[in-house]
Amino acid sequence: MIEQTSQDQRINGVLSRLEAVIDAENAAIGADPHFNLKQSNVLKSRCLYDMTVLFRGINLSDLDEQQKELLQTVKAKLDRNNLKVRAHMEAVRGIADMIKETVTALEADGTYSADQFRATNLS
Repeated sequence: MIEQTSQDQRINGVLSRLEAVIDAENAAIGADPHFNLKQSNVLKSRCLYDMTVLFRGINLSDLDEQQKELLQTVKAKLDRNNLKVRAHMEAVRGIADMIKETVTALEADGTYSADQFRATNLS
């Protein structure tokens, strides 16, 4: 059995933590209305920061095969996470726009707004 160095343990630890956070976020987006996306993002950002600091002095070719595979797996999951978060944010923006339009319509008193008045050619 190959003995892991403390650096190997740190690499495996940060990649595993990041993978767990991403897995939880990917599973919850769109499925769990009570999921705290803000807190998850804080955890994900911390893991990414830790990974950046840890990998600063490491040549990726020096990683063992298991670490390279884990790194590729995490990257693929991050790519999927990026798509899910973008879709979620677009949905949130769409709902916010619908609410804004509804409130604007409810507040209209039937008279012309300044924008409508300016758009009309009176000559």
